[in-house]
Amino acid sequence: MSDTTTKTTHPALIFWIIAGWVGFCLLPWYMVEDGLWSFEWLFDGYPFDADYAPGLFLTVQGEKLWLAPLLFPLTLPLLALSRPKSDPFYAKILILAGTLGFGWLIFQGFSIGIRGFNFEWQEALFGDLKIRQFGMGYGAMICASAFLFVLTQGIAARGAINGDVFVVSAIGGIITIVTVFVFFPIAKMLFAAFVTEDGAYSASVFASKFFDDRLWSLGCFWGARCGAAWNSLILAILVGLITTALGLCFALVVTRSGFRYKRALRALTVLPIITPPFVIGLALILLFGLSGSVTVFFADLFGAQPTRWLYGMPGVLIAQTLAFTPIAFLVLIGVVEGVSPSMEEAAQTLRANRWQTFRTISLPLMRPGLANAFLLGFIESMADFGNPLVLGGNFDVLSTEIFFAIVGAQYDQGRAAVLAMVLLFFTLSAFYAQRAWLGKKSYTTVTGKGDAGVHPLMPAGLSVPVLLIALFWAVFTVIVYGMIIYGSVVELWGVNNTLTFKHYITAFSVRIEAEGIRWTGAAWDSFWTTITIAALAAPLTAAVGLVTAYLLTRQSFAGKDTFEFGTMLSFAIPGTVIGVSYILAFNVPPIEITGTGVILVVSFIFRNMPVGVRAGIASMSQLDKSLDESSLTLGANSWQTFRRIILPLLRPAILAALVYSFVRAMTAISAVIFLVSAEYDMATSYIIGRVENNDYGLAIAYSTTLIFVMLSVVACMQFTVGRTQIGRRITQSRTNV
Repeated sequence: MSDTTTKTTHPALIFWIIAGWVGFCLLPWYMVEDGLWSFEWLFDGYPFDADYAPGLFLTVQGEKLWLAPLLFPLTLPLLALSRPKSDPFYAKILILAGTLGFGWLIFQGFSIGIRGFNFEWQEALFGDLKIRQFGMGYGAMICASAFLFVLTQGIAARGAINGDVFVVSAIGGIITIVTVFVFFPIAKMLFAAFVTEDGAYSASVFASKFFDDRLWSLGCFWGARCGAAWNSLILAILVGLITTALGLCFALVVTRSGFRYKRALRALTVLPIITPPFVIGLALILLFGLSGSVTVFFADLFGAQPTRWLYGMPGVLIAQTLAFTPIAFLVLIGVVEGVSPSMEEAAQTLRANRWQTFRTISLPLMRPGLANAFLLGFIESMADFGNPLVLGGNFDVLSTEIFFAIVGAQYDQGRAAVLAMVLLFFTLSAFYAQRAWLGKKSYTTVTGKGDAGVHPLMPAGLSVPVLLIALFWAVFTVIVYGMIIYGSVVELWGVNNTLTFKHYITAFSVRIEAEGIRWTGAAWDSFWTTITIAALAAPLTAAVGLVTAYLLTRQSFAGKDTFEFGTMLSFAIPGTVIGVSYILAFNVPPIEITGTGVILVVSFIFRNMPVGVRAGIASMSQLDKSLDESSLTLGANSWQTFRRIILPLLRPAILAALVYSFVRAMTAISAVIFLVSAEYDMATSYIIGRVENNDYGLAIAYSTTLIFVMLSVVACMQFTVGRTQIGRRITQSRTNV
């Protein structure tokens, strides 16, 4: 009796059946203008008002008869509740219900637009559409989720991936959201590359823009200018190599040296990542620009004429290296810490010296981290447009060309789409080159066996140059940030250097009145909005990224390469293109979220998700699969294994994903410019507005405040997440080892 009960009890299925009915019968089917969580709709005609009515009420009232067919797939799963999973009819019912429900939701969503029905037979069947179709709301979203996960449970019941419901559901869920929020908007954007002026499609239009000399010219070899494609490629390769090398230097100093001030050095490496990119560019201009303090000093010292050497590739390279080295460090620190000390001690026991041990044991085991760090640096350089915009001068790159093609006087979406395709080609080439370099070798170092070893210090011949490089870069970073802080407390940057706090007072003044605290500063609205959006996006980004990394490293399934490609696609496209593609895709039904806070959260999740994916892959490559197998053998399912075994060993990757996604949401520029609204204004768009009005003091003061806020949040995240504990010894004095 108990065995039969176990087989016919389906708690997950019951949950999704209930969720589907709740979405259809209780929650507003369409988007609520003031937001669902305002709850004003509960007292404003709900559930009979068509603006707030659930799908069931809209159907019963005859308002939206095309929703009536959903009742059938909502009812169908009830037939499976009394059947065991081994019954073939169980899987067939769930697959049929999920396919019909999810498919009909998609069809009716895209077949009814702003202007009415898209097909004549719909108008003949349902009559004239009295009011335009609105974007789907929480009711439709929950109902669609219910159909999707009913479908994945049916697929699992048929034996897909050994019948593992968690894995199949995770794959189905991530494929769906990546398709909706990555492939769909990018596809709408890229189709513009073939559109003619009269709205038709033509390959000749694409060819004329693709083979433009401004894109592929090699004129720099004979005194002219090179095309944006070659400039971007060379710059990205240099940035990837330099940031990876610097990130490894910092990781080695922190983990493999007796340097006393490791915490201070570690904090300095994170500083650039929590700074709006154009602020670093302005600080570099103040230091090395035509009238910069360093430039003027050396010009006076040597009697030379100051030059504009900073503007162009040198300045962009310095700025991007400053901005993206922390990404490499965050990826590499977990990998360097994860190398097994026992293997290094075994090499030394066999009379290998420290340099041989590092070169033949430690460094090869760091290859996944090195490859991922280079890939992220390469992609970041390709996608960055803030630094080239400030410091590029005549050095054209793809991202700025895309920006000007969209927001400039030409407004050529087709050219922007062609440039985006070239950029995507370079990024994917780097991605596949990385995979070829790693090959199919094993880099496992953390197994289920005890490992109480201690990492050896770097060899002397390596430690000296590594420490000197790290210290030089740390001092340079301190100088840059000193200029930023200095610029926030002077009257007028570069003109009147009188010290003042008026910029902070203007931005963040507070008044205490009888009614309570009044946030009277000009920057408070954008500040609180930014904090809220970033706090919502960070954990969601980390969760999606790490689950994706788990699937890519621990599971084998059809279409895995395409799946991985989809997770990296949003990172390969400049934020400018992401912003414009989101407007094109989500300004009309069925997903109408332009102008809301939701579109900002979604854009941050899928723009920053690849960092969590790459950090998770790099760390999980070092975890032996026997850990998973042991857990499964002892009766745990995949979800319990992932939550109790894998996640505790991924704390560096979790921290990297949380930190990066939070600070990028706080400092993002490119996509935000297109997606903010009067109600949801972000800090970076507000700062750019101040810069455009030549109010540099307020802009720098706001940026400085954001830096200290993010430092506090990062410290809290590190304390909350903690560090990976692998049971290793800690030496009493590393300096004497």
